[in-house]
Amino acid sequence: MATIDLTAETFDETVGKDGIVLVDFWAEWCGPCKRFAPIFEQSSEAKTEIVHAKVDTEDQQELGAKFGVTAIPTLMAFRDGIMVFNQAGALPGPALQQLIDAVEGLDMDEVREKIAEHEAAQH
Repeated sequence: MATIDLTAETFDETVGKDGIVLVDFWAEWCGPCKRFAPIFEQSSEAKTEIVHAKVDTEDQQELGAKFGVTAIPTLMAFRDGIMVFNQAGALPGPALQQLIDAVEGLDMDEVREKIAEHEAAQH
């Protein structure tokens, strides 16, 4: 599966699904974004069970603002609708694969439990 482009209209529906969604926040003028693009594209072809999505921060400024993206590229990973990774900077191929392995290995029941504990502590 090739990468898909996300907009404000399609973002929540796409990342809210079960499974893993990687989102690359990028811009046309960004050199590191251009260097990361082929790595991300290769991953999308190798790991077809994972949704690889891109957000053009120039075209979709409200999404960048919603997620507090202040540097690009920024890569976010969602699993079962929960953001489990958020980091600025282009990753080399092996680091992207390590991230995917880590997200695949997460115990989502444990993640949900930690979120519930955190939210309970806030009240």
